Amino acid sequence: MKKKQPDLLQGTLDLLILQVLRNGGRHGYDIAKRILVVSEEVLKIGQGSLYPALHRLEAGGYVRASWGRTETGREAKIYALTAAGRKRMEAEVESWERFAGAVNHVIRHSRNAGATGKG
Repeated sequence: MKKKQPDLLQGTLDLLILQVLRNGGRHGYDIAKRILVVSEEVLKIGQGSLYPALHRLEAGGYVRASWGRTETGREAKIYALTAAGRKRMEAEVESWERFAGAVNHVIRHSRNAGATGKG
C-alpha cells in the first residue's frame, strides 16, 4: 500500500525553503529535489506550491533571485537567502522545534495514559 504524502502545515514550506537555501543559492527544481531527497521521499513539493512560496519569500525580502546557470548549463533563476531570511529561518526553526516537541509530548503522554487507562 502506498503511503499518503502528509499535508504540510501552513508556513512549513517557507521554513523548508529557507533551510535548504542556508548553505547557498539554488534554482527552484533543485530546491524541490533537495527537500525530496533529504526527507527520504516523504515531502514532494510541486511547482504550484514551490514557486508561489519563492515569490512570497522574495517579496518579503527573505530571498533574492538572480539569473544564473545551472549545473547543466541552462539559464534559471537562482534563489539565495538574504540576511533577513537567515534571521527569519533561525526564528522559524526555533518555533518549529518548540511546536514539534509539544506535539511529540502530547503523543507520548497519550500513549502512556492509554496504556495505564488514565487520560
